[in-house]
Amino acid sequence: MDRPLLRRVSARGCCSYSTLKAWMPILSWLPRYKLRWLQMDLLAGLTVGLTTVPQALAYAEVAGLPVQYGLYSAFMGGFIYTLLGTSKDVTLGPTAIMSLLCFSVVGGQPHRAVLLSLLCGLIQALMALLRLGFLLDFISFPVIKGFTCAAAVTIGFGQVKNILGLRGIPHQFFLEVYYTFYKIPEARIGDVVLGLLCLGLLVMLMFMKTSLGSDDGPPSSRFARKLVWAVATMRNALVVVAASFIAFSWDAYGYHVFTITGEISQGLPPFRPPPTSDTAANGTVVSFGEIVEGFGGGLAVIPFMGLLESIAIAKAFASQNDYRINANQELLAIGVTNIMGSFVSAYPVTGSFGRTAVNSQTGVCSPAGGIITSVIVLLSLAFLMPAFYYIPKASLAAVIICAVAPMVDYRVVANMWKIRKLDLLPFAVTFLMSFWQVQYGIMGGVAVSGVLLLYNMARPQIKVSDHGVLVMELSSGLSFPATEYLSHIIHTQALQASPPRSVVLDCHHVSIIDYTVISELRDLLRQFELRDVRLVFCRLQPSVLEVLLAADLEGLRYADSVEAALRMVSGNCLDDRHRNCPITDWREDDDDDDGQKQRSNNTDR
Repeated sequence: MDRPLLRRVSARGCCSYSTLKAWMPILSWLPRYKLRWLQMDLLAGLTVGLTTVPQALAYAEVAGLPVQYGLYSAFMGGFIYTLLGTSKDVTLGPTAIMSLLCFSVVGGQPHRAVLLSLLCGLIQALMALLRLGFLLDFISFPVIKGFTCAAAVTIGFGQVKNILGLRGIPHQFFLEVYYTFYKIPEARIGDVVLGLLCLGLLVMLMFMKTSLGSDDGPPSSRFARKLVWAVATMRNALVVVAASFIAFSWDAYGYHVFTITGEISQGLPPFRPPPTSDTAANGTVVSFGEIVEGFGGGLAVIPFMGLLESIAIAKAFASQNDYRINANQELLAIGVTNIMGSFVSAYPVTGSFGRTAVNSQTGVCSPAGGIITSVIVLLSLAFLMPAFYYIPKASLAAVIICAVAPMVDYRVVANMWKIRKLDLLPFAVTFLMSFWQVQYGIMGGVAVSGVLLLYNMARPQIKVSDHGVLVMELSSGLSFPATEYLSHIIHTQALQASPPRSVVLDCHHVSIIDYTVISELRDLLRQFELRDVRLVFCRLQPSVLEVLLAADLEGLRYADSVEAALRMVSGNCLDDRHRNCPITDWREDDDDDDGQKQRSNNTDR
């Protein structure tokens, strides 16, 4: 086939309808959309929307931004994910962890938070196009758990000051703890009472939801359960509305006993490019390069954590509801959401576990439910912003504390202690360093996990058994970091023994071998020859055997089993005059004459 024809075929493949469906999953499910799905999607979208609005306002507080930025960040994900997402359950928007990460990088500066969203989206979309999702595999489970536990403690304690109505508390965690306790005598009684009431009500509704029984029983019982479930699911919205009404009532009578949200910018955000410069406190203009430099390691941590959180959620609910997701397509959906979100003053977002769980439990049938959620957020921005003036900060603090409390998974520590104690090391490093700086905790945990991984590669388990001849079984792969260790074991237990001993090296688990290992094996074979003992390989995989034969190692001997290798190094097989020891080289042409000749030649070697 000539080149012009190949180019035309390739172009048709890239521009085909199937390729377009791969990039836009909506084209796969929209033609199959059923009318009964619409009812469930409307219900799920409405329920999630009533959960999203109060949470978005609360998470903006965590990010150190004006509360309207939480709503600015909450609606773009529903529209984009409907087009590009591969999970029917996932909802994209502000989350506690991303809000905390955002605050740690931008320090509550709105313009920089919006620019951070653009840069994170570009990084995430580029990773999707380059199929780099596998990089997330290098963040281990102990690191994730250490980070989420520390983030939950940091976020939760950070809201204690709002429950107490305290002001002037620094944001650095250790100073925050000190000054919160130091200023307890300054607590406002109205905020304390309202905050504790909101907390108690939220916890009670949460337990009511988890204690609901099955749907069996008379119609009245089923209706009651559904009513309790609906009220408990919308508990955040109901509590915030009730607290706002209480604050408005007291304020109307001239009693300002609650710390309220205050003046909020009304209306939809303008659609405009994110700012590429900023103005410092002293009036000087900060350039784009200086802003990016100020982001530091956060510019690497935030995109990764956003991807990790969203894909983990998508995989969990895909497994639960029996469908599959495309991880790279999920990366693209998040990346495009953050890019487009930056044009409406959003800060970085990701998948929300809590709202995704509500979406799934309500019975959503397609990603279209996210459109309803986004419309509710837009309606709130357009018409309800004046009412948000009276939202008590204590009620938003109660919502955040109840949202992050389940993230403190103390049982995981006991499980790691029971299963593999060494995994507690990256967990502890991540957990403790995250109280200093969140991004440092993640990077420190990844570094410790990497060191443990490299150590396991450099120190593979070698099982040594004595059958008159030493049999050494490698329990994992063999690559260049392990070369020196393997050589040390062989020298100390075989070559330096008195008298020197032959070795059978069982390579059943070795699937790859590199040039450094080949060089060391060549030297070992020479050392064995000098001491008139033998090093015999057995159970070699075909790919490894091919490399060994291509290296043309002098004195190479191998067998197809441990028993055959033991016979090679015992009795007459040690005599170079006897070359008919049972071996195999596992070549495809074993059954023909050339194969017989090849095996004979290998035996002579």
